[in-house]
Amino acid sequence: MSQTEVNYQKKELPAILNKVGLVLLVVGVLLGIIAFFVDTTRASFNYLVSYSFLISIGVGAFFLITLEYVTDAIWSVPIRRITEFLAAIIPFLAILVIPILFNMHEIFHWTHEEVVAQDNVLQGKASYLNISFFTVRVFAFIAIWSFFYFIIVRNSVKQDSSGEQNLTKINSKFSAIFIPVFAISISITAIDLLMSVEPHWFSTIFGVYYFSGTVIASLAAVTIAAVLLKEKGYLPKVTNDHLYSLGALMFTFVIFWAYIAFSQYMLIWYADLPEETFWFLQRWEGSWAIFSILLIIIKFVVPFIVLLSRPAKLNPKRLKYIAVWLLFAHLFDLFWLVMPGMPGMENGYVFSWIDLVFPIAAVGFVIFLFSMKAKKQNLMPVGDPKLKRGLDFHL
Repeated sequence: MSQTEVNYQKKELPAILNKVGLVLLVVGVLLGIIAFFVDTTRASFNYLVSYSFLISIGVGAFFLITLEYVTDAIWSVPIRRITEFLAAIIPFLAILVIPILFNMHEIFHWTHEEVVAQDNVLQGKASYLNISFFTVRVFAFIAIWSFFYFIIVRNSVKQDSSGEQNLTKINSKFSAIFIPVFAISISITAIDLLMSVEPHWFSTIFGVYYFSGTVIASLAAVTIAAVLLKEKGYLPKVTNDHLYSLGALMFTFVIFWAYIAFSQYMLIWYADLPEETFWFLQRWEGSWAIFSILLIIIKFVVPFIVLLSRPAKLNPKRLKYIAVWLLFAHLFDLFWLVMPGMPGMENGYVFSWIDLVFPIAAVGFVIFLFSMKAKKQNLMPVGDPKLKRGLDFHL
């Protein structure tokens, strides 16, 4: 499939996009450095939230790429390059995780030997929850994700010029291997980074909970980029039918997230075991109760109502706004998961400017990385043999 056959003309994204991303990134990084000097503990907890958020967008986007190859989907081919740009976050995770590794004592109290020595529960988990094994797991998963990312995205980009159909088959095989690897690695990552903030608590469904939010966040990021590019004339052949499919997937995973969240809560409530219930009880203490109620409204009630009707999913403007809303909802969810575990925040939330710093840097990083990738590559996989059928897709 050549560029001529699909009549694709590469256009440069506005230079202002690159500048906006860079400014947000620089401002966020500078404020973040100040935050670590002002309050190391709070900065560390907030950094963990934003790092988990970037994992959701990057690894979640790559999951969507591999899902397309495995299912042989047609409709998503014209917007696959967007997901590839977002998945470019993955290799940078190895660098971005360093502040967490240097501040583990601030975040995870299972890293304190004197605490473990006096706690039978932590002693029983010490073979898993220790700094060395934690670090190995973190870098091992990033290495595995990066390995698959480089192979699959390299083949996709190479196909733009070569048009080799065999590259699609190769990517399909690697994607089939990646899916179960992703399921295991994203679950363990959720346990390591988020659930171990409170190591006495456990939930067998927590990995799936984070997975559902990850998919929502990645779909929302793809939707925002796709709608904006279409509005500005960069993807003129992407139709509302393509956007409808993104809206339908967001709607599906909003319901799936709510199902998993309720299942986790209901099973723990029904069993009524003290070693499980205390985690939820803490989130009903003081102002955290307001956060808990808001989470239900922000991440389920509002998007469910907005995306329920068919016309809503065919409306690019509405999809764009609800996608931004869902990105915020996922960040809010991660904040709700992590911050009650911070010393001094157990009984209620106390505002600090530090809470706003790292999300600014994260958004700036994603915008800057996206714009840099868009400069070097086509916005559509013009060599994919399924692209023509993808562009002709209709509901």
